Amino acid sequence: MSNRALLVIVAIALALLCACTLALGTGALFWIQRQTIDVSGAVDIVDFQPTGTPQIATELDADSSEAPSPGGIKDTEAIPGVVTPDLAAGGTLRLAGDLPPTLDPAMVQDNTSALYVVHLFSGLVRLNQDLEIVPDLATGWDMEDQGRTYVFHLNPEATFADGTPITAEDVVRSWERACSPELASPVAPNYLGDIVGVEAFARGQATRIEGLDIRDAYTLAVSIDAPKAYFLAKLTYPAALLVDVDDIGRQGERWMLDPNGSGPFVLDTITEDLIALERNSRYYGEGPLVDRVEFVVNGGLPITMYENDQLDIVSVWADELDRVMDPYNPLSEQLHVAPELSTEYLAMDVTRPPFDDVAVRQAVLKAIDRDKLATLVLNNSAVPGRGILPPGLVTAEPDPASEVMAFDPVEARRLLASSRYAAPGNMPAIVLSISGTSGYMPPLTEAVVAMLEENLGLVVTVEQIDWPDFLQDLNDRRYAFYSSGWIADYPDPQNFVDLLFYSQSSQNHTGYANPEVDALLEQARIEQDDERRAALYEQAELVILREAPWVPLTHGVAYTLVKPWVQGYGSGAGLYPWLKDIYLGD
Repeated sequence: MSNRALLVIVAIALALLCACTLALGTGALFWIQRQTIDVSGAVDIVDFQPTGTPQIATELDADSSEAPSPGGIKDTEAIPGVVTPDLAAGGTLRLAGDLPPTLDPAMVQDNTSALYVVHLFSGLVRLNQDLEIVPDLATGWDMEDQGRTYVFHLNPEATFADGTPITAEDVVRSWERACSPELASPVAPNYLGDIVGVEAFARGQATRIEGLDIRDAYTLAVSIDAPKAYFLAKLTYPAALLVDVDDIGRQGERWMLDPNGSGPFVLDTITEDLIALERNSRYYGEGPLVDRVEFVVNGGLPITMYENDQLDIVSVWADELDRVMDPYNPLSEQLHVAPELSTEYLAMDVTRPPFDDVAVRQAVLKAIDRDKLATLVLNNSAVPGRGILPPGLVTAEPDPASEVMAFDPVEARRLLASSRYAAPGNMPAIVLSISGTSGYMPPLTEAVVAMLEENLGLVVTVEQIDWPDFLQDLNDRRYAFYSSGWIADYPDPQNFVDLLFYSQSSQNHTGYANPEVDALLEQARIEQDDERRAALYEQAELVILREAPWVPLTHGVAYTLVKPWVQGYGSGAGLYPWLKDIYLGD
């Protein structure tokens, strides 16, 4: 976001201020870290622990949220048959949570913010548990102009939480607010940018978004610049969710304390210790099945609280995996395991020394032993990085990225010696920027720094930056060398390769620009054949990996403990309002 005051939710007692990714998504969500807010409103981020979190492709911070991943990709074993309960089942679901940098859908860049936002607000479409695009506020849509225009039919029964009807005008006003130069969202123009006129509107060159046509109170035509297979998927991202613009105008900066949303839940409480959502009695869709969801922010070690029956669902950290997975431990029967569509990575700004030399970047890539990171450092709570795209989004066999990604310390030293920084005294100081303020170095970071010293002789200093500032600094490209993560906003390679590496993308934080890659990505945008489109993205990925603005490290695996009385849960890799499907049994 361009205004740092809009990046942080400030809690003064129960007060909240405007805030900031996703990296979902930035054009994808970032790994988020645990945060607390003091009475002055300053955010203090505490120690990292690896977790499985609900995923959006937004930037992810090294200190992950404790909330578990929602469904989409099924568990390694199917959950026994679940009978849908009476909608009056009720009860309170208890989770570990974090204070979000923002509750403004237009400003979401991280998966912690997205978790709350997707339950408080609705969009025209959403993802379901199987990562399929399904109607939400729109009951359906038609296609016109050979796929260039979508005509959405809104549900006339849908209202905001206060009972105000939702109309096509509310969609237009929400999207124009999200893309307005006044708000200066770092993500909305990317996710809505396929719509004709968004670019001009976001630059202040137009008074309205040309491609939005209100045909009647409940019919909206949306024209895009070319037929694109992923357009509907992009509308599931938080930036496309609806807000009550009039309510924001009335409440001003404090509107996020009591947002008038349209999702399955409403915000009941937000303090530095507890965030509570309650069932939206005016929700137009099915569910939710519980009365209340409580996110405990400062309650102690989540897995200990789980074992004491104080929490119902928790993510399992790497250092607890062996104990939890022990077949003699009763907890092993409550464990859900599923892959995540995520990539943890190092990034290098290709315009700043020494990373303006491709040989230096390639040397860093070859010096990292990804197998050791995944198996030893992270205790198999992740899989070795295969490339920019996580395994679930790759179709090519054999994987052409495997040779480029191969660990080879001898080749790494040769590459570094061939660079223009090889001569004594030529190598500038190298600082690796990560999110955090605790002074505690995450095990993954510690291992990477050790590998760079052992295999290349590089001495790397690590600096920590608090999470909201880290997100803003990424948008401002203040880091020459940083570590972060990316989780899919929607299950499409466009969300990784195009959003992060197209030369004109606002989410390209490395300054990477390659005309060949741009041409491949532009071709993939309009390719309607799924196989050819996937091949174009993988071809672009291979070119990017060879030039190494990113060094992929690992891909996530979600390990989640779920109490036997919690029904309807499925761990996986999608961003959707999964809490509404949960119910509490005996």
